[in-house]
Amino acid sequence: MKILMTGGGTGGHIYPALAFIDYVKTQDASAEFMYVGAKRGLENKILPETDIPYEMLEIQGFKRSLSLGNFKTLHLFFKSVRDGKKILKKFQPDVVIGTGGYVSGAMVYAASRLKIPTIIHEQNSVPGITNKFLARYVQAIAISIPQAASYFPTEKVVLTGNPRASQIVLTKKSDVLTQFGLDPAKKTVLIFGGSQGAKKFNDVILASLSELAQKSYQVLYASGERYFAAFNQQKIPKNVVVVPYLKNMQDILGNIALLVGRAGATSIAEFTAIGLASILIPSPYVTNDHQTKNAQSLAEAGAAVIVKDAELTKENLITELDSLLNDSKKLAIMAEASKELGHPDAAEHLFKVVKEVLLHH
Repeated sequence: MKILMTGGGTGGHIYPALAFIDYVKTQDASAEFMYVGAKRGLENKILPETDIPYEMLEIQGFKRSLSLGNFKTLHLFFKSVRDGKKILKKFQPDVVIGTGGYVSGAMVYAASRLKIPTIIHEQNSVPGITNKFLARYVQAIAISIPQAASYFPTEKVVLTGNPRASQIVLTKKSDVLTQFGLDPAKKTVLIFGGSQGAKKFNDVILASLSELAQKSYQVLYASGERYFAAFNQQKIPKNVVVVPYLKNMQDILGNIALLVGRAGATSIAEFTAIGLASILIPSPYVTNDHQTKNAQSLAEAGAAVIVKDAELTKENLITELDSLLNDSKKLAIMAEASKELGHPDAAEHLFKVVKEVLLHH
């Protein structure tokens, strides 16, 4: 079986694709893969660290206002479709799977024109422009959150979950927190504003240090490289650890009691796979406010508390942390609700969709 994966721009599009590839390798040792990403995307840093053959196309997104740049966007899209067809004819995949981003739009569209079976995977509760565009051309649409189904043709939709969950669920309890000087026996909250960090998070944590020092629980805060220096002149409490970045996020998630962070689809897939309670602060800077809708699906199930970005203060954060970390019963109920929303078999379900599409092609 030859599978071409395409998606890029952000980790939310890339990591599910890589997780799916890892799973298929365990099921079919003879499977071959190709990854097609965008030259400007995060995939340029991630793919070279893997053994997956890849190609990068030059493409960019549409501006939301009238702009001459949109003419260049159209030119690059059609050029990418032409270049994509060349890649497809050379690799000759049995199926093409798009996980989002503009490069996915060009590649999946090109594959459909060549009559190659196509599938898209939507991670969020509200689809982006690319997957809405591709919906009419593909054979199947895999979704991670049930609320996304209403945006697509019913007969094409399959709820699979996010393949990233299939990797995280393998996480075991360990002493990984000792690497940060923390006590594995104490309740620990991870606060994480995304790979680049978030200024609002940083300001609030800086203001909260003296109060956090009085708590019985521990705090591990990933600030992001750009905000880390702000802590150099601060007196950091013994129960608070600040790091610029966490490379071993998968291991850490399996050893904490609570997560405070944004509501990106891949993050949600990760912590629901193992059943973590969360305080979610949706980013107000994303398309269609989809993070708020992602978070609402958890809050409605009793798995998360939502704090609006504009309302995040030292007082609100400390209140919510105390409310959960000082109430083991409440925390356990939320954790169980979170686990019920998880899709630990997501990669397996997506692979079944692939087989079904190929069977009927």
